[in-house]
Amino acid sequence: MKHLITFLAITIILFSCKQNKKAEQEVTEQKIETKTDDWIYLFDGSSLDGWRAYNGDVLPAGWIIKEGELTFDTEKRTEANRKGGKDIIYAAEEFDNFELYWEWKIPEGGNSGLLYHIQEGDWAPYEVSPEYQMLDDLKWEEINNATLEEWQKTGADYAMHVPDLSQKIVKPAMEWNTSRIIFTPDKVEHWLNGKKLLEFVPWSEDWETRKKAGKWKDFPKYGTFKSGYIAIQDHDSPLWLRNIKIKKL
Repeated sequence: MKHLITFLAITIILFSCKQNKKAEQEVTEQKIETKTDDWIYLFDGSSLDGWRAYNGDVLPAGWIIKEGELTFDTEKRTEANRKGGKDIIYAAEEFDNFELYWEWKIPEGGNSGLLYHIQEGDWAPYEVSPEYQMLDDLKWEEINNATLEEWQKTGADYAMHVPDLSQKIVKPAMEWNTSRIIFTPDKVEHWLNGKKLLEFVPWSEDWETRKKAGKWKDFPKYGTFKSGYIAIQDHDSPLWLRNIKIKKL
């Protein structure tokens, strides 16, 4: 009888431990699921809901879904609208502090950008909003017979902050890149293919100095909006994007 009681006690203890472990695992899985659910998909491969032209009501010709990718097909332009300038915005919601993730590829000589804190008005988006540059670094200069500054190349905070070249992984045209922007008032980070390229403090003394000394000295509204839409630039270049998602911070 004594041995039976001991056996039953050990069985109860083991069962209790197993149940506790299962409960802890369920709590952990719930936390992971909650964390995953924090992401808001701006483009999930199946719908363009929320997207429209900057200062417009519908998507311009050329922005389509093809094989689950948001594609900018310049062949679908009309002859009357052959050149670039039809930027698009995700207008369903404005964002201030965020982590933004997306995947993209571009052809040889391609050029585009992703902008944030967009507010519509009688200005071009790039005149007022920070831009994460997307460009074919390896072939653009050769194809266009021109030289670029580092602040014009992929991963740069366009015309403001340059990437750390020791951390920059440049992929050839038509290969998928992954990019991230993390924006808070304390620090902004640009990531490319798993590596952090740069960081800066927005609206700081250094930021103001760069703004007044460079390309934006004649654009007083540049960087002044602290919330707004996400935008993708039409630079008259084909572009492919997928898995565009954002998390509020």
